[in-house]
Amino acid sequence: MIRALQTAASGMMAQQLNLDNIANNLANASTAGFRERRLQFEDLLYQSLVAPGSAATQQTTAVGLQIGLGTRTDASEILRSEGEMQSTGNPLDLAIQGEGFFQVQQPDGTIAYTRSGEFHLDSQGNLVTSEGSPLQPSITIPAGATSINIGSDGTVSVTMPGQSNAQQVGTITLALFPNPGGLNSIGRNLFTPTTASGDPVVGNPGGSQGLGTLQQGMLEGSNVSVVDEFVQMILAQRAYEANSKVVSTADQMYQTTNNMKQ
Repeated sequence: MIRALQTAASGMMAQQLNLDNIANNLANASTAGFRERRLQFEDLLYQSLVAPGSAATQQTTAVGLQIGLGTRTDASEILRSEGEMQSTGNPLDLAIQGEGFFQVQQPDGTIAYTRSGEFHLDSQGNLVTSEGSPLQPSITIPAGATSINIGSDGTVSVTMPGQSNAQQVGTITLALFPNPGGLNSIGRNLFTPTTASGDPVVGNPGGSQGLGTLQQGMLEGSNVSVVDEFVQMILAQRAYEANSKVVSTADQMYQTTNNMKQ
């Protein structure tokens, strides 16, 4: 009976983590560039009361009798589907159509990666994130520029007062990972590479590396489907209730055993 309690408890804890993950997805349903996460589960060790394949007689073998010990969350998978493209009209807003990540420099000098293209200008005219982290390679917009044009290949051009021809001031490059699902989320729409993600491959948007193209004046929204998350929330709730029912039933059986009279 103790086994039933522990097994049901493992299911309840797994569904609690599942609900925590669903809550985070829903909380970021409006976060630009957010990628939905989905938990993966695995069963725990089995107790073999009769080992499968053991000899039952000289001519037969036993099917075996194994009792599972519950479940646990094994991993959280980042879903790679693109979010809906939203037109903003802001020339510094960028969306990646296809694969790839923007590269930004963190305060400690390391490079982090993001799908969020909400960029701004700092006091020196550099393209930075909302937290002031500069885009890499750095792009500087000259003061007084009357227009900013960012091509689908990452080419950044500006038009200065009194000039009819645009001048190129830099090129935005993107990074691609062999396994984007292995990236480490550090918050603030940022990811860092791990051994699971592999090393980044940097190139121009739309190049031969399979990188996507840039869309100026647009942002990629979150890829979270609110309807799907509500369905998953209902399933998690029902699974939690079912496991709690097992705990209640096991407790009643304990109570019956304790109340038995000799």
